[in-house]
Amino acid sequence: MEKAILLAVAASLCTATASVCQRAGARNTGPAAAGFDARLIVRLARQPAWLLGIAAMIGGFVFQLTALHFGELSLVQPILAAELLFVFGYLALAGSRRPKLRDWLAVAGMSAGIGVFLRLAAPSGGRLHAPGSSWLLAGLVTGGVVLAALAGSRRPKRRPKLRGRRGTSRSRRAAVLGSATGISWGFMAAVIKELSSHLGDGIGALVTTWSLYLLLAAGAATMLLAAHALASGPLAASQPGFTILDPLTASLLGVFLFGEHIRTGAGALAGEALALAVVVAGAATLSRSCLLHEDNPESPPVLASAAPPPRRLPVTAGRP
Repeated sequence: MEKAILLAVAASLCTATASVCQRAGARNTGPAAAGFDARLIVRLARQPAWLLGIAAMIGGFVFQLTALHFGELSLVQPILAAELLFVFGYLALAGSRRPKLRDWLAVAGMSAGIGVFLRLAAPSGGRLHAPGSSWLLAGLVTGGVVLAALAGSRRPKRRPKLRGRRGTSRSRRAAVLGSATGISWGFMAAVIKELSSHLGDGIGALVTTWSLYLLLAAGAATMLLAAHALASGPLAASQPGFTILDPLTASLLGVFLFGEHIRTGAGALAGEALALAVVVAGAATLSRSCLLHEDNPESPPVLASAAPPPRRLPVTAGRP
């Protein structure tokens, strides 16, 4: 269990590095198009910061795969919520603004919430493989949620009346795509858990298992989805969806697919719900931090004039 926790912490550090670097690269490509644009990956591949983020993401995948080999899905994935804490630390060191007291309280609250949730839930047990019908249902539900998020993130064609709403619209789109990405990552974590059960069987078993190819296909789609979320708006809008919905989705899939057990007594459930509420509140507080917003500041709304100002007639000498 200790190995799984340490490896999960290392994975969260790598994924936080990936988020910061990929956002730095995506910021230089401009806002993403309203639909899915596969050429966005080509443009991002020219950014060294984005490539460094991909390397960090691969490192996070390796740590996560190994952690899931030693621990349950409902144990490893909640630890990955610490990713937002590492993102906060990066921006606090590299940014020009100092964190406020509420930012540090949010960091402490998230850390305590994650620890209390793991202590109370005490995830254990479960099977190595899930039935095919359960995988089909989980895949259909995940795909449906992602498609609905894509449809809801499309920009309206009409022009807004307020200039400042453009930034709000971009933030909303980044938040929706970030939430869809978090759900997709949770599903990928379940696939990684399935794949990790074959680590001790040799390379031949890994190459012939279906979970490897599902992971490659789902990973490519999720990477494109994450790229759009990071390019659509500020990191503050997309990161909470990455951080919160990933472990929540993975924990639910751990119970549904692999039959993992968590404590369900009245006192344990109340404490777990309270701990998760603290994590969500901490993430919401950090999402409004000046450190997270300073990479993409938004101007305040300004009323757009419906008509040009009246022209002043020149004054001619001798005319009344």
